[in-house]
Amino acid sequence: MPQEPRLAFDPLERAGELWEERIGDATAMRLATSIMRVHQLVISRLDAALKPHGITFARFEVLRLISFSRAGRLPLSKIGERLMVHPTSVTNAIDRLEAQGLVVREPDPTDRRRTFASLTPDGARVVEDATAALMDVQFGVAQLDADDQQAAYALLRGLRQVDFGA
Repeated sequence: MPQEPRLAFDPLERAGELWEERIGDATAMRLATSIMRVHQLVISRLDAALKPHGITFARFEVLRLISFSRAGRLPLSKIGERLMVHPTSVTNAIDRLEAQGLVVREPDPTDRRRTFASLTPDGARVVEDATAALMDVQFGVAQLDADDQQAAYALLRGLRQVDFGA
């Protein structure tokens, strides 16, 4: 994986200093910008680990979610709800996974409005291999030890709760 460019200073810290000089309190801006930068870095690391398997992290999430289902299939609407993404994103991911031969769509025989997605044997193999690859890179957060990973997860939970009420 390519190394991220190194600067002699932390650009987010510098942005915070400038913000405070010219605008005011930079606390929220620093946090939001830091979360966005970390998101970019982690997704880049995850996608690099998944590239040999021919999928992105977004598609991995769909495959893994289907693999966790008791029935071996999920309605596309449930996939969107559980991944907290727009139905169009689910449709696009399923289209790509289906074109790769990793999932199949199945109409619901009792409700013509609903479509299920299930893994093909290739999809089941890819999701297992991809899971091992992600575990090998500690899901892109290896720079933090286990205690810090748990603390970050707990800290960010409050921001996530707004969307699902848990």
